[in-house]
Amino acid sequence: MKYSQLYAPTLKEAPADSEVPSQELLIRGGFIRKIAAGVYTYLPLGRRVLLKIERIVREEMDRIGANEILMPIIQPAELWKQSGRWDDYGPEMMKLRDRHDREFTLGPTHEELVTFLIQNELNSYKQLPMTLYQIANKYRDEIRPRFGVLRAREFIMKDGYSFHDSWESLHETYKAHRQAYSNIMERLGLKYAIVEASSGAIGGSESHEFVAFADTGESNILYCDCGYSGNDERVPYVGEVVYESEEEKPIEKTYTPNVKTVEDVANFLNVPVRKIVKTLIYKGRNGYFMALVPGDRELNEEKLKAFVNDQSLVFATPEEILKDFGVPIGFLGPVGVKGIRIIADTQVKGMKNFVVGGMEKDYHYVNVNVGRDFVPDEWTDLVVAREGDPCPVCSKPLKMEKGIELGHIFKLGTKYSEAMGSKYMDRDGQLKPFIMGCYGWGISRTMGAIVEQLHDEKGIIWPLSVAPFTTIITPVSNNENLMKFATELYEFLLLKGEEVLFDDRNVSPGVKFSDADLIGIPFRITIGKTLNEGFVEIKWRTGYQLRVEADFEKIYEALNVSKEKYNPHERV
Repeated sequence: MKYSQLYAPTLKEAPADSEVPSQELLIRGGFIRKIAAGVYTYLPLGRRVLLKIERIVREEMDRIGANEILMPIIQPAELWKQSGRWDDYGPEMMKLRDRHDREFTLGPTHEELVTFLIQNELNSYKQLPMTLYQIANKYRDEIRPRFGVLRAREFIMKDGYSFHDSWESLHETYKAHRQAYSNIMERLGLKYAIVEASSGAIGGSESHEFVAFADTGESNILYCDCGYSGNDERVPYVGEVVYESEEEKPIEKTYTPNVKTVEDVANFLNVPVRKIVKTLIYKGRNGYFMALVPGDRELNEEKLKAFVNDQSLVFATPEEILKDFGVPIGFLGPVGVKGIRIIADTQVKGMKNFVVGGMEKDYHYVNVNVGRDFVPDEWTDLVVAREGDPCPVCSKPLKMEKGIELGHIFKLGTKYSEAMGSKYMDRDGQLKPFIMGCYGWGISRTMGAIVEQLHDEKGIIWPLSVAPFTTIITPVSNNENLMKFATELYEFLLLKGEEVLFDDRNVSPGVKFSDADLIGIPFRITIGKTLNEGFVEIKWRTGYQLRVEADFEKIYEALNVSKEKYNPHERV
């Protein structure tokens, strides 16, 4: 393609609302344009990258025998109510009503719809296993869309679903997807990890994430030299409960005016943050829950949701707490509270003489002790795992890196088939619910993750596998001889099957070079003064440069050698 025909408006300055490098560079490079918060148009360069990502994903899915379909985005509420997820999925689900007042959702995922699809089509064990997948738009009403295409309200995703007559069969398909997803990561040229993950609102017995490392990643990946890894929503805290040896002191209700946060309370009372127990109120389908965690730890909502088996659980608002408990949110505590289920983190068991809210504005209880002053209804692991916690496998301290989740695979079991009455006939003539798996991959999210991992101060550094063009031809001026050679080289490389962008614009060399670096094309062929000496320059986006004879075949050969050696992670 000729640059003069390409719609790729580049920008010199970063957009004011850019939060991460990928958001800035994809907008500046003319790949995307923001329409509303979390909603983007993909311009020609962005679309070319997306299509290449889709092709890689599609090829790996087809290789393991998955069948591509395309399901509707709009889904009837009845299907989600059958599965129990209409309320469980949470406020991220975009809901709407049609002119007949029927409820629908703009699908964030398609487990219900695909289960409905096959329930009268797959009838016998002889038809199993079967895997279906699609690449389509999805919708989630993110409370705060951010980071450009990394957390958008409308996004492109590959979602796949498998159906089985045995857990052994599911395991084989799960293993095949794990390998396929590893292949995708390798072909994308990304540094990544496979980690144990929380199943969240999708459900199921086992799940793994495929995470690309990035300093701006929203996932905290905990790992150990022994080979264990997991995201912090999933990793259990396996440290021993430390029982403090001090004597119990009399409980006191202490005046603590205008102190609400853990840090404020600790400073006011001159005690360590560890001596405070945080009280958090959550609201679910069965009412309120009170969760207790040590003051120096964060509560893991995914663990709490899994423990109470309620994915609809949300943090109670200050207004709800004041109305239903009669106390501001910063002064909540378990002492004297009745009629609410109290769930405490196991670490609280060993604590002595700690501080909790006094269930009265401007008051806290000091020297509180479990058993004497209150008794939790249940104990469980509720905290977010963090760097330095013991590894669940070998007990060595865990390390941490940031990452961006791109793929997620789940063993769903019979959660959806049982709820929706989808069954097949087994070898003995008995009707049984399908055993299912689910496999997602964020297509548009992948584009952002690649940029997060592969960029420098000049712009994007695309891997060859997804670059919008592999080569850009850049004549330094509109000199007749230079343009004639550049045009003939462009046509020659096109005939060889190369993806070439010809910068035929009448702009300065500096603008051409800056744009080429910004949009991240792997190889730039510069045609300038050295043409008179019989040479052109090939510059890799990673910084390596070489002079090549101004012979079309020699240039083509040099490009092929360059492709074999090009590594976007190795920069000169």
